[in-house]
This record gives sequence, structure tokens and C-alpha cells, in this order.
Amino acid sequence: MKFRYKYLLIPALALSLGSCSDYLDKNPTDKLSPSSFWKTKGDVESALTAVYATLQASQYSYGAPNFDNITDNGYGQHNYDNSSNIAQGNISSTTGGYISTIYSTSYRGIARVNIFLKNLSEYSMADISDVDRKNYEAEAKFIRAFYNFQLYMFYGSVPLVTEPLDLETQFQEKTDSKNIYAQIIKDLDESIATLDDVSYLSKPGHVVRSSAQALKLRVLMNDSFTSKTAADLAKMKEAEQVANAIISKGLYSLDANYEGPFKDATQKSSNEILFSINFLAPNNSTEMDMWYGDWVVVSPLKNLVDAYDYTDGLAYGVSPLTDANDPFKNRDPRLGKTIFKGTVVWPDGKTHRPSNGAPTGFGLKKFLTPDLVPYGYATRSQQDWVMLRYGDVLLHAAEIENELNGASSKAYSYINLVRKRAGMPNLPAGLSKEQFRERLRKERRIELAFEGLRYYDLKRWKIAEDVLNNVNDGIIPYSFESKFYKWPLPQTEIDKSQGKLVQNPDYGK
Repeated sequence: MKFRYKYLLIPALALSLGSCSDYLDKNPTDKLSPSSFWKTKGDVESALTAVYATLQASQYSYGAPNFDNITDNGYGQHNYDNSSNIAQGNISSTTGGYISTIYSTSYRGIARVNIFLKNLSEYSMADISDVDRKNYEAEAKFIRAFYNFQLYMFYGSVPLVTEPLDLETQFQEKTDSKNIYAQIIKDLDESIATLDDVSYLSKPGHVVRSSAQALKLRVLMNDSFTSKTAADLAKMKEAEQVANAIISKGLYSLDANYEGPFKDATQKSSNEILFSINFLAPNNSTEMDMWYGDWVVVSPLKNLVDAYDYTDGLAYGVSPLTDANDPFKNRDPRLGKTIFKGTVVWPDGKTHRPSNGAPTGFGLKKFLTPDLVPYGYATRSQQDWVMLRYGDVLLHAAEIENELNGASSKAYSYINLVRKRAGMPNLPAGLSKEQFRERLRKERRIELAFEGLRYYDLKRWKIAEDVLNNVNDGIIPYSFESKFYKWPLPQTEIDKSQGKLVQNPDYGK
């Protein structure tokens, strides 16, 4: 059974009001207040559920595929979260969309974590054991680390908030990005030391030790390159320890089917998932099938389609299996499981013709639910969003091994596990370190397509300008400037900060 995050009114309000001391001095009997809430273990667990529920914001869950619309993977015809504007390089403090929502939703989530932690520390009832208390704290710190990582990745130096704020302290100055990074690692290390070392399947919906380790691995890999071709070896060695810790415990494996982790019917048995954001229809549903199956919010670019190799392991145009009239024939099986052309077709014969056309000719199939055809306004989807999975860990491990020791048998073994599951042949033997790096980067693009990680990869590899300024098959002109490695702070946040917030360099005052 899946653990579901419900939008619970009482715990959500208790967490959002918990820092307003002037308001809380008045406790009318017919109104909710934290003083009437934090009374039982059930209250604490409901409040923790409300902390988890912040992750259901579309930017971090069912809307994450739209994030690939600001990369060379896709085009967003509806411009959700201003993805098309951002892809064209229209990035300023007033752009809105992702530029502002990632900032605001991250701090909203951090605030809820901080209020939860404060109330948990003051909770004195005997119905919570020390073990439970420490686990609740560790789960909340994982979520705070996730949000701080979003802020660190996209903005760099931002306010570091680790305590509940009130009306007098709500506006904070920026903290150096090194301190933000240190807090992320601190929260994750404390979570790793405390959380149960069990498989995610045994505690679905709750972070476990491997969840925190996988997020730490992603954080470390974010800063693992000093240039396009030079790795930070110290950071790589640290990441190697974390990757090995996940792999060596033997709790996880690749799902037999590539699509297994993404389908509601199979997620509950997929041992590939290290952490997912949970949904439950009809009251707590996602819009995934409607967005991607009917509205075509994501339209994959042809250059991504062309990046999928043929079943002989050779590239488009190189393989003798190339068929210009049928882009799906004899291709990497992941292509047909990720992308559709014209009509969504399922093995059981069910089909759906989207109400919106696909500007590039292609639509996103990867996350759609076969049993919910036809897709539309009435569709109530409940597939969980997989934030962390073992396939990503294995590819990180292969990347780390190659950067530290070259294209060793160990590096090959990790990437070939992923390729074998997909139904593809092993990489050719004898690749140089540089050749393996290029194949690894291509493999990540294919394996992790539309999981919201392409922008992360392009930036951490420091190749965003090279790639995004050379997209020539898009509906719009793609553009990336060097300053975009860090986004501007939203102007609305600066305006209301009473002079505390200073804009990031290159974006004016």
C-alpha cells in the first residue's frame, strides 16, 4: 500500500501559523491554533505528512517533465512556467514562471519544515519514543535539504533559514552559497545517520537512508566538474563513497521493465525506486495524463529522437538499420516507451489521439497510464513521481569511476546494467576516458529523459552554452548565456525585503 500525502487542513495550518506569536497569543475556541493541535503522536505524524505534501508542488512532481522544455529535449507549446521564454534566454528578475516559483515554493517548504522541527523539539507527550522523534526529525531534514539544494542549484547565494521566522525576522540577507551547501550536506548527513537502512518498498512514501544517500549523491555530482572536461577529483571520491554505500547494500535493483517505476500499477512493486512523491485519486490526483497525453504540454524535439541508437548499438544515420520513414523501427526500446508520434498506442490495443497537436510531431508517453485512456479533463491520475531511482545511481557510479580511473571494467559494468535492462547491447570495448564520458552523457539523456534532470546535467557538465545554443530543430530559437548558470532572484522578493536582498551579479540591482 502506498503512503499518500493528503492536504490536511489542520496540520497545514498548524505549520503555517506556528511562527506568528502575536496572532497566537489569542486562541478563540472556535478557531484552529497550534496550541490546540500538537497534543498526540497522531498530530505529529499528520504534521509530518503536511511537510511531505509540499513536495507535491508541480515543479517537483508531475510538472517536472515540463522542465525538459528549457533544454534540447523538448518544446513547451503552452509555455507552462514560462518554459518557452526561459528556453529562448528571456531570463530576468521579472520573468516569472520557474524563476519565481522555484524560489517561493522552496522557501514555503523550508518554512513548514522549520516549524515542524520547532514544535517537535517542544513536544513533551510520552507517546513518542526517542527513536520515533529522531526519525521524524531526519525525514524533515531530508526535505529541507532538498529545497535548499533547489535554491543552491538555481540561485547560488540566498537567505539561509533554519528557524521559524516571524514578522520581525521574515526578511533575511543572502548567505554565501558555500554556507547553503554546507547546510544541505549537514542535514543529509544527519538524516543518513538516523534513517532506517531498509528498502524504500518497506516504507513507501517515507524517506529511508538510501533516499538521503541518493540525494547527497546528486548534490555532490552537481559540483563535480571544474570545467567541461576536468572533474573535481576530491568531490568525485566523496561521491564514490556514497554511490558505493547504496549499491553495496544490495537493497535495490533495476526494474525488469524500463517503464515499471513510472506506472501506477507497478510502482508499488518496483525495487528501483529510492524515493517518490505520492498521489491518490480522486482527491489528491495529478494532471500528468491530461497534461502530456492530451494537451501535449511536452513535445519532444527531433534531435532527441535522433539521439536514440538502433538495436545494433549504432547511431541514427550510421546504423544500416536506419529507416528514415519509420523513426521507431529497430530503435532502442526506450524510444517507443518514452515518446509517441501522433497517437498514443498501448500493447493491449488502446489508443488515444490528443486534443492538442504536437508541434514537433512527437509527444511524451513515458509517464502515461494505459488504463486511463482516453485522457482529458476528467482524468484523475495517481502515478507517483519518482524523484530518486537506482538507474540514476548506477549511471552516476559509472560516471564517477570513469572520471577517477578511466573506462574500467567497473565503469562498463554499471552502464551496461542500464543498457541491458533497456534491451540494448553493451557499449563497445576499448573506449577512452573521453569517449566513455560522451557515451555516458548520451546514456543519461536517453535513460533519464523528461525526469527533470537534463538541465541539471547540462549545467553541472558546464556544456549548457554549447548544447542549447546549437538547437536547430526547435520551434523557437534556444539561447543560453553564461550568466544563466545562476538565475536572478525574483524581483518581487527583492522589492518586499526592505533592502535586505541584493540581486545576483549580472542581473542589475
